This record gives sequence, C-alpha cells and structure tokens, in this order.
Amino acid sequence: MFTTYEDVLAYLYASIPMFQRVGASAYKGDLTNTIQLCEAAGNPQLKFKSVHVGGTNGKGSTSHMLASVLQQAGYKTGLYTSPHLKSFTERIRLNGDEITKEFVVDFINRLQPSIEAIKPSFFEVTVVMAFDYFASRGIDVAVIEVGLGGRLDSTNVVTPELSVITNIGWDHMDLLGDTLERIASEKAGIIKKNVPVVVSEKQKEVEGVFIETAAKNNAPIFFATDDYTVKWQTGQRMPLMDAWRKGVKFMEDVSLPMQGYYQQQNVAGVLKALELLNDAGFSINHDTIIAGLKNVITNTHLKGRWQKLGERPLMICDTGHNIDGMQQLVRQIQDQSFDKLYMVIGMVKDKDITKVLELLPKDATYYFCQADLPRALDAELLAEQASKAGLTGVVVRDVNEAIRTARSRASESDFIFIGGSTFVVAEIENL
Repeated sequence: MFTTYEDVLAYLYASIPMFQRVGASAYKGDLTNTIQLCEAAGNPQLKFKSVHVGGTNGKGSTSHMLASVLQQAGYKTGLYTSPHLKSFTERIRLNGDEITKEFVVDFINRLQPSIEAIKPSFFEVTVVMAFDYFASRGIDVAVIEVGLGGRLDSTNVVTPELSVITNIGWDHMDLLGDTLERIASEKAGIIKKNVPVVVSEKQKEVEGVFIETAAKNNAPIFFATDDYTVKWQTGQRMPLMDAWRKGVKFMEDVSLPMQGYYQQQNVAGVLKALELLNDAGFSINHDTIIAGLKNVITNTHLKGRWQKLGERPLMICDTGHNIDGMQQLVRQIQDQSFDKLYMVIGMVKDKDITKVLELLPKDATYYFCQADLPRALDAELLAEQASKAGLTGVVVRDVNEAIRTARSRASESDFIFIGGSTFVVAEIENL
C-alpha cells in the first residue's frame, strides 16, 4: 500500500518499462495487457465519449486544440496526451487541470495486484489510469492522443465518436514499418467500424491506405484539406491566421498562440473534426471555435510548440524532431529576421538522425547537448555526426548550460533555437 505520490512514481519508474526513458524495449506490440488491465479497472473506457487522435506529427497540438474548443463550449472535457514534459500528471487533464496526485496513488493501490500479475508497460498503466479517472469524474467527452502507431497502441481500446489522423511521416520505422504505406497502415488502425474519420492532410502517397481501411470498416472518411484551407498571414511579427471553408472565409485574423507553420494543417483537421462533432449532436458555435483556438494555451497548458522563451535575443523552443517536423521548423527558422543563428540541439540514440542533421542550417553555431535519460544520444557522438553533415559547434552536455552559453554569446538581434528532441525541451528551466 503506497501512501505518497512520490512513492508511486518511484514504483512506476523502477518496476515498469517506460518507452520515454528506454525506448523500443518498453513497447508492447499488442493490446492484451491493456484489455486485461481495463477489465481489472471495470472497463472505464466504455463509460465516456471520446475523440481519438493519431498521426506522425501534430497529434498533440490537434488534441489540445480540440480539447480547448470542447472545454470552451462548456463540455466537461478530458485530455490524455504523452509524453509529459515536466510532470507525470500533465498526461491526464480534466478541463485543463492535471489529474490529482491523490487519484494516482489510489489507482495504483487499487490496481497493484493486477499490475503485478499482468506486468504492463508504463504507457499501458497510464492509459488505463486516464480512462479510470475520466470515468470516475463523469466527463462529457475525452480527447485521447495515440502514443505510438495506432493499430496496436494502448489507446486503441476506445470506440470514439470520431477518429482524427493528422499526417504520415518518417518516425519509429523500426516499430511501424520502413515505408510510408506501412506506417500509414499502422496509423489507420484507429479507424473503427461505422465511426467517421478525419484525415487532416491529404498525402498522395498514403491517401489510398486510409480510403481502403475506411471502406473495410464502413467508416465515413473526410480529408480536411478538401474542405478547409488555413493560412498564416505573412509579414507580421505576431502572425494571424485565416481559414476558408469550401472557398468562403471561415475565420479571419485569429491569433493562434501556437505559431508554428505546421499548425496550418492541424487547424484544418480540427475544423473538420468540430464540424462532424456538431453533426453528431455536439453544440459548438463559430465564436466558441475561435475562442477555443485563441485560448488553447490558457485552457490546456500546451507547451513546447514554437514556444517563445525570450524576445532579445528571440529564443524559441519546439519539440519537433523527425524529418517532416524538422523540415517545417527549418523553413520557419529561415523566415525569421536575425543577425546570427544559434542552435541548442540534442537527440535520442535509437533513431537514424542522418537525414534530420542534413536538414539543419549550415550557417548556425551549434551547442550539442543531451537530455538526462538513457535514450539520449551522447553529445560527443551527436557532435561527430553533425560534423559529417557540415554543422559546426561545441559540446555543452547539460541542456540549460548550453542555453545559458548560447545566450551569453548572442546579441539582442540574434536568434536561438532549442530542440531536436522532446526531452531536450522538457529539461528547459521555467518552461
């Protein structure tokens, strides 16, 4: 019997495999453990409505935006996302508030015999904890973000009102497949029988996979960009967003606080998803949608998406780390106005980072660091690989020391970017 939250966390981290820390060895390639643990908890996943969000990039931002709008509309809204940046309780929220530490302790005490018998992963335990929390609080709807893949992800035991798939890119190829079609097939595994699915971005290479899977499941499928066009206004320090629905302006001058270029595709998916939720009986008006988007940071406390940390010098962090995410980030970095560019970069060791390094700006000064977890790539090895890609810099292992070093060298007119890994962003002080 655990008496403190700290003891529970120590138990979870010490005795249960955690993908965030150790990588693929913690990945469980079927739903057996999750199903058994759900049964031990009384099948809480059957006791609330949900929206299920998968994809390669953008699923976290999309989940937060959907939850913010639903919350703004007056619905008691659960939100499950992963991984956390600062605190374990960030993963599970109700109307923006983190799960209580008391509930975490109570859940583990109730389920410990089953946990010991089933031996689930950290993620499997966390998912069922979220479902149990949402069910116990009598929520109206939960937005559930897929952890990894889709078909075999622990979250895939829900039968949602709506599925959303953001985009397909190169990530976790060792687990999901070595072609975009195979990766898409795994992501398409969240499509359920007779449940509508929104695909945020229409990609020629994989759209057929989604159409075929939806047809097999008699699931109505909608490609958001067929109906919605979303664009940032250019030439402004604080960009505003416009959107059109079937050629008619739908939103104008929206100050979305997440300023990443990649949010254009995510917002299109969110708008189409909200349209379908209204068709399904939800009541979400136009003004509420705009307010929910504008207030997404306040409502859900999303962090690490093109997040501004300082003005002079301009300092931005972002959790984007795979090829597609980094392409978008590099384009946005190059569009900024600055004299010199400083990059504080760290990565993980269980992915091929060659193509990502080749994308990074050659004219920047780099500070190579490493997050404090087993998956982190040694900063010296990162510097060696970066050198082969034509990148020059120095090794400063500690993330925050690397940031302080960059700031000490930068003038007010320079630009500092911090990223390369979710876990580097997670270690930023006062994030």
